[in-house]
Parts: sequence; C-alpha cells; structure tokens
Amino acid sequence: MNEMIKTHRLLPLLALLALAAAAPAQAQAPTAAARGPALKAQTPVTLNFVNADIEAVTRAIGVMMDRQFVIDPRVKGVITLYSEQPLSVREAYLSYLAGLRGLGFTVVEAGGLYKVVPEADAKLQTGAVAVGSSSQRGDQVMTQIYKLNHENANNLVAVLRPLISPNNTINANPGNNSLVITDYAENLQRLTRIIAAMDTPSSTDIEVVPLKHALAADIAALVQKLGEGGSSAVAGTPGQAGGSLSVLVDPRSNALILRAANPARLASARATIAKLDQPLPDGDAPGIRVVHLKNAEAAKLAVVLRAAFGGAGGGSGSSTGSSSNNAQLTPAAQGTISATGSGGSNSSTGSGSSSASSSPVSASAGPSTGGFIQADPSTNSLIITAAEPLYRQVRAVIDQLDGRRAQIYVESMIVKVDANKTGQFGVQWQSLFGKDGDKTISGLGTNFGSGNSNIVNLSAATAGGRTTIGTAVASGVNQGLNIGVLKRVSDFYTLGAIANFLETQTGANILSTPNLVALDNEEAKIVIGQNVPFITGSFTNTGAGTGGTVNPFQTIERKDVGLTLRIKSQVGEGGTVRMVIYQENSSVVQGVTNSAGPTTDKSSIETTVLADDGQIIVLGGLMKDEYSDGEDKVPGLGNIPLLGNLFKGENRKRIKTNLLVFLRPVVLRNQLGADQVTLDRYESIRALQQNAQPAPNPVLPDTGAPILPVLPGAQPAVPQQGKTN
Repeated sequence: MNEMIKTHRLLPLLALLALAAAAPAQAQAPTAAARGPALKAQTPVTLNFVNADIEAVTRAIGVMMDRQFVIDPRVKGVITLYSEQPLSVREAYLSYLAGLRGLGFTVVEAGGLYKVVPEADAKLQTGAVAVGSSSQRGDQVMTQIYKLNHENANNLVAVLRPLISPNNTINANPGNNSLVITDYAENLQRLTRIIAAMDTPSSTDIEVVPLKHALAADIAALVQKLGEGGSSAVAGTPGQAGGSLSVLVDPRSNALILRAANPARLASARATIAKLDQPLPDGDAPGIRVVHLKNAEAAKLAVVLRAAFGGAGGGSGSSTGSSSNNAQLTPAAQGTISATGSGGSNSSTGSGSSSASSSPVSASAGPSTGGFIQADPSTNSLIITAAEPLYRQVRAVIDQLDGRRAQIYVESMIVKVDANKTGQFGVQWQSLFGKDGDKTISGLGTNFGSGNSNIVNLSAATAGGRTTIGTAVASGVNQGLNIGVLKRVSDFYTLGAIANFLETQTGANILSTPNLVALDNEEAKIVIGQNVPFITGSFTNTGAGTGGTVNPFQTIERKDVGLTLRIKSQVGEGGTVRMVIYQENSSVVQGVTNSAGPTTDKSSIETTVLADDGQIIVLGGLMKDEYSDGEDKVPGLGNIPLLGNLFKGENRKRIKTNLLVFLRPVVLRNQLGADQVTLDRYESIRALQQNAQPAPNPVLPDTGAPILPVLPGAQPAVPQQGKTN
C-alpha cells in the first residue's frame, strides 16, 4: 500500500518533468543575463500536486524556472497545488509561494539563489532590498525602504505595525525620517499605497497677506480666534482639528503670515482679513488708542517713546512719570552695586528694625503725563493720541520693544577650607632656698608666657586654694598634657615645676550656594545672615544738680552680617552673560567685643565678568599659608643639648586658608527653562525632607515632619535609605 501511495505522489512530478522536456529546443537556452523564469518556462503548465512532498515540488518548480533552490532542513511536510487550467510558470510560482506561506514557510532570494526557509527566519536571510516603489509581487519576503517627506516616521510605526505579519519587522530611522519594512512583497504593495496617502503636508504653504489700512498687530489676535472658533467643522472630524490656523505678524511690511490645515480654512481666513482691513472714516485725524503691553513696563516705555517721537508727537518728551515712579521705589530697589557697608544696612535709634522689611517691594506708580503717549500703570497700558501714520510707526516700535525678556538664574558657590596646626612645649620651675623662720630666703626658677600659662601666676592661683588642690586646678591650667610638682610652703601648696605638651589640629570645610533669579538687565539682591546692632553713640547724665531729669540713651545702627549677593546681569549675543557682581561673606568674631559692639570678619568681591550660559567661572578668592613660631629660653642654658629643654618653652603654628568664589549663570529664555530649574530644586529639597523624617520610636508618638507636596505632573523623588541630613 505504501508503495502505491509513493507512486501516486510521483506521477504528477514525472508528468511535469516530461512536459518540460517536450518544450521546443529554442526555448531551453536562456541567456546568462536573464532574470526570473527561463525562456523555456513560457510553456503553460498544469499543476496537479496532491499531498506531495515539499522537497519534490520545490525541485519541480526549480526545473520550470531554471533556478537553483536550496531547502532549509527545517522545511518538511506535504503541499497540495493543482490548477484546472494551464498556467504560466510565473503564475505557477506564485501559487507555490502561496502554498508555502500557508504552511509557515517562504522563499527568499540572495545572490540569485532561492532559499526555502521558515517564515520566522526570512527577515534575516532575505537579500532583496527595494527603495521606494517596487514591482515585486507574491508571497516572497523582501525589505523595502520608504523615505518620508512630510509625516514623521515614528508616527507611522504605530499605524503600520498591525498591518505587518508578526514574524516580520518595521523600524523607523529618525535621522533621515525613513521607514525600513521587511514583509511579503504582496503586503508591501498595500503598505506602499497607505504610506503614499498618509505622507502628505499637514498644512498649506505659507501665505503672506499684506494690509493696506489696518495694523497687522491689532487684528492678528482677532483673526486667530475667528479661525479657531468660527469654523463650521464638527469636533472630532478627521482633518478638521481645532487650532490648525497659525497667524503671525510681520511688523516690517505690516502683513499677516498665514498657515492653515487645508485650502478652505486658508480662504476663510483671507476673507476675514479682507473684511477687517478697511479704512477708518477719518483716518488722518488724531485718534486715541489703547495698547495693552505684554511684557514691558508701561511707565518706562512711555518715556522712551516720547523721547524717540518727541518732535513728531507735538508734545514734550518729559520724564515726569518715570521720575515720580523711581522716587517711590524702596531703598533696596534704588541701591547700586557697591562695596560700602555690609549689604546696605539701615540705621535706627533703639528699635533696630530695618526699613526695607517694612516698606513695600514696589510702591504703586502714578500715571505718567506729558506728550502724546501716556502710561496707565494699573493696567500696564499705553494711551496713544496720534494720527494713523504716526500711530503705525509708534506701534511698530512697541511691538519690537514689548518682547519677553530672558531671566538669569545665578548660582554662586563659595568654598572655604581652613586647616590649622599648633604645637607647644615648655618646662617651667621655681624653687625657694631656706627654712622656716629665716629672714632671708633665696629663690631660683624660670617662667614664660602670661596668664595661667606662667608658673608664677598659676602658683598664686594654687596658693589661693589653701590646702585644696582641686581649687587650683579649677582656676585654669594650660590645655594639653601638664606634668607638675607641687610643694608645700607653710599652709600653702605652690607649684615647684610644670611641663606642658600640646598639639592641636583644627579644620573647616564650608560650602555656600546662594541662588537667585532676576530679569535680564535688572538688579537682584539676596541676604542670608543676621542683623547685628552696632552702637554709634550714647548719652548719660554725668553731672549733678542740674535741676532736671535727663534720660540716658544710645544710638544703634543695625547691619546685615552674613552672606550677601548683589548682581546685575545682561544677556548678550550667543548666550554670553555680562554680570556686575558684589559678593560679601561676613561673620561676627566670637569672643571679641568692646564697648562699640562686636567685631566682624569680612571678605568681599566686587567685579564685572563675562560667562557663557551654564558655564562655571571663578570670581576670585584667597589662598593663604601662614607659619609662625616662638621660643622663650634662658640665655646660654637654653642652648645646652637635651638639658636645655628645662630652661625654655617653644611653640609653632601653621594656618592654611583656601577661599574661592565660583559663579554659574543659566539663561532662562522661556517658561520651559524656568520650570526645569524650579522642578530640579523643588525635588531636591523635597528629597531632603523625606530623608529627615523622624525614626520610629515605640515610646514617642509619630509626629512626622512637614514635606513639600508633589508637583502636578512631576515624578516624586525617592528618598535614599539610611541617609539623614
């Protein structure tokens, strides 16, 4: 039975081979340059393969096409191909590919060789690559590259991925905005038509509409609103999305620049502009117009415009409004960058309160008067009284000056590293010769230094404690190791000898980063420290019998002591920032006071520098290495080797100070840049608050510590375990 089945399967193959051999002789000699089926394959064939082995059918197709086929070892099974009518070899080959695809196999072409492989491996072995459109058809796997002109390649990946078989791939190359798709040739033909339909301009070309009568800046916002909300398109309709009309102003040519999603919306915008661009009834007569400013300050801009158009406006270009406005600013706002004082201190009598803390940041300015341009500070608007030609000129200047000003975020880094080393060694001794009752007693000894470091003073303090040695120790001795010999004289204990050994090391590492944000070309100031009182004068009643009551008093001046940064920045071309800086770091010296008040330690820098956006620049600083030593000894005896140490005292001291000030400006040109800096600092301080939460305690209640709320749309910072601040 098995032999009969095998013979039945081979009969169609033998018939096909015999049909191919019976072809005319002239059709059996294909040229070497021929591609695709051979010339002899023009003879129609009838397929009749029923449950035939894939390998046998593949060889028959290879004979018909006169091509070499290689079958992957994993390709096994049976295939059924039949046709009622004779087919061309090309059609028979396409039927063969369709049958293989149904079984999970396919044919790939590489270097003129046809390989039958599993579908999952076809994308890695295919050598057929086409750019743009291709004439290949059928179920043969190939790679095709599409270069897009308008649509974003990444946007099309999500649209086309469901249309591609799971075993094949689609990738986007953002560099040249192209798609690389590997799939069956027949499906690539469909994808080519889909991509061609989607790769179209999303809007019309730019249209410039010059205006004859109206001012472009006046009607631009109105045309924009009418174009977005006045359309008859239904929400959700494809191709009719809202906000597809863009309107820009060209002040130089007094024209509107339009771009719309489709020609119909562009035509509607042009019709709206034509209706609005009409001459006024009395266009040459002076009229009153109100211009609302977006960024500039009305009072200051009015002075500039009156100065620029003083002769044309028929009025004086006085700066009365600006002068009155400046006179009402607080002392802190009027101050200039200077090195006088500790950050602009204020004097007072007795109370010590700072006027800058009680005064408003900026007093309300009154309307500026004079000339044909008035300013209304309450609405930040300009009132212009001028004829149409002059108004056009003034409005063009306003549009150029009323732009968004950049902001500068300045980060100042003050680094201070101190290292002090001190060494001290000395031997002092005192001895009395004689006995109790002698009229004359002689003595011999050495003593160095002052205060309790001197053995004579320390002996007096010890004797003051009578027989209690603890009193002498409590009175104070030198720091370090002290070795002493006490001698009793009558009822008193006195020091006979003392040796002192001391070595100290102290260090300080301070990093301060005062930060502030200010508008371009505006001064800013930040003070972090204390407001310390200093006595400047006093009066007391030193006489008697004056017959009246005199109240004594003192005059006190309070000064800011701490960290002060005053800066005025200006953004130049290419992001270069020019900064006028005054930086001061002051502190109260502990333990040093007098009748006039405390003593302060101060370091300051006043300079003008240039720095690139985001780059760190060093302003200056101090690097000091100081060494000092001293020696007290008895002449002659102190020079004796080894033994001379009993007759001298030595000390050495070295102080190293490193102080540097760095600056880093960051230009914030838009709200996005400001948001990035704000979010970074906000999340940093929030993470510190999370790390500083109180540890759980079974005895104490969990009160918790305040934490900043999470900003909308921000990723919350993750606290670091095991760290506290």
